[in-house]
Amino acid sequence: MVSSLNVYKDQIIYLRKKLLLWFGKNRRDYPWRNTSDPYSVLMAELMLRRTRADQVVPVYRSFLSSYPDIVSLMHAKSEHVDGLTASLGLHWRRDAFQLVAKDVMEQYGGKIPDSRVKLLQLSGVGDYVAGAVLSCAYHKKEWIVDTNVVRIFKRFLGIETSKEGRRDRLVIELAKMYADCARPKEANLALLDFAALVCTARKPEHDTCPLLKKCQLMI
Repeated sequence: MVSSLNVYKDQIIYLRKKLLLWFGKNRRDYPWRNTSDPYSVLMAELMLRRTRADQVVPVYRSFLSSYPDIVSLMHAKSEHVDGLTASLGLHWRRDAFQLVAKDVMEQYGGKIPDSRVKLLQLSGVGDYVAGAVLSCAYHKKEWIVDTNVVRIFKRFLGIETSKEGRRDRLVIELAKMYADCARPKEANLALLDFAALVCTARKPEHDTCPLLKKCQLMI
């Protein structure tokens, strides 16, 4: 795997450089991006699953105003938490906030862990959320992969993936290589914003794409 990854090293470096330059001028601004508080980042990521970021903003602000830390959330009345988060839909998510608060208090003394292995022990936390917390709150060189990241890698690198591409070993290893830089938070966020604004699932903006010259989709 290591030798096969080296084939993509220069392309990954090019991709990261171009996206960071693009991100500097085109980044989307959300309140959870302007904090390094692990609790705030974790709550945002739990809200963002399968939900548009713009829809999350008012819920996130009200939620943190009511529950600014793990302790206040753990002792909150479940019906109040439900009321604050109901507009996000996906009813299965409503218990997730207090379950994760309970886990953090019982397992880690109220401190959001700073390792992927420990974060994955928390209720409702998968690899994507763990990677987002580690890179955005702890500024660690940690990877994130979702369908948007898979789409960019497939198009730019010309790789094939399974239907569940976000679980493919090659995709994950490429994401690790991509995040291995001085600015992992910005690099990861650049992937997400680029996927949302330029390299969209349908009708990508080829005319404004900074990757056009080396994108395998267009060569």
